[in-house]
Amino acid sequence: MNTTAEVPRGLAGVVVTETQLGDVRGLEGFYHYREYSAVELAESRTFEDVWHLMFRGALPADRAERDAFAAEIAPLRHLPAAVRDALPALARATAASGPLAGLRTALSLLGATAGFRPVYDLTPEARAADALAACAAVPTLLTALHRLGRGLDPVEPRDDLPYAANHLWMLTGEEPAPVRARAVERYLVSTVDHGFNASTFTARVIASTGADVAACLTGAIGALSGPLHGGAPSRALDTLDAIGTVDRIGPWIRERVLAGDRIMGFGHPVYRTEDPRSRMLRGIARDFGGPLVDFAVEVERQVEEILAELKPGRELHTNVEFYAGVVMELCGLPREMFTPTFCAARVVGWSANILEQAADSKIIRPAARYAGPTPPRPVPPLG
Repeated sequence: MNTTAEVPRGLAGVVVTETQLGDVRGLEGFYHYREYSAVELAESRTFEDVWHLMFRGALPADRAERDAFAAEIAPLRHLPAAVRDALPALARATAASGPLAGLRTALSLLGATAGFRPVYDLTPEARAADALAACAAVPTLLTALHRLGRGLDPVEPRDDLPYAANHLWMLTGEEPAPVRARAVERYLVSTVDHGFNASTFTARVIASTGADVAACLTGAIGALSGPLHGGAPSRALDTLDAIGTVDRIGPWIRERVLAGDRIMGFGHPVYRTEDPRSRMLRGIARDFGGPLVDFAVEVERQVEEILAELKPGRELHTNVEFYAGVVMELCGLPREMFTPTFCAARVVGWSANILEQAADSKIIRPAARYAGPTPPRPVPPLG
């Protein structure tokens, strides 16, 4: 197919569809879920409330509706026997890669075991039921794979705990302190959705083929596993570890910037102002306080000063990963579970996008501009 349209690398800024789920306004430093500020939701609502908003188009009207939705989700956290029995072998096979790699296979197995059918063949209600079941199972799968990979027995989910607290319970085997559970919940709410990022777009492309929910989510997880997308929270903490002390901040950062290296946790492809998620998470971290937080705040200050000096005119601020790593460390999550915990939130956003895309029967089929040798040429004989 011949085309003369100029398309930016990475499809940056290209509008590929319409959505009612939310948007990111990079120049304003603002993003939203449906008609509400995502940060305001994180500060004032539960994860279940936002899940209800994304799936059903509105926040729960009252506590009774919130409780009914939570009661609907809770039984879905428990895994089918066939999936649960397969997890030890899967955890051993993916121990070196981590829970996110195991989740791809586990979700495929869950979809097959639960009888997920192509979204093309389902009613909107049946699609939503499959998506709800997949989302509810993801924290159970991730925490079980993590524990099994370390020689520990999985911890069964508790129906009486909210989503974030249950995630921490299954991870550690201890009921989390309310302040930690709420900090993680605010992080989870803030990362449910964020425009047409790589993993969300991947999920929608697969959904456009009519594939089942598990297939769509597996593709999204594959996109998230790339270090340029979902792998930065632990890497941002690794940066703090590498710097080590306050007196090393300036020399360490200058050396990396002059060498053209990326400073993990800084800069964002969309935001040209401070990342609103980072602002919120910085506040959570400061509420905890302590040496790690003080050091992170000082690193942020000096990095922004040095970047402003060495790269004038460029707006480079902390992104969500920088303080997300600090907050999750303070809440007791192991670093190898940072990105999987992000996934436990984003699976709701992916699923909402899958359901929205499934309502449109048109397959996503873009074109590419051919840039190879001029065809047709005669096929040479075999020498």
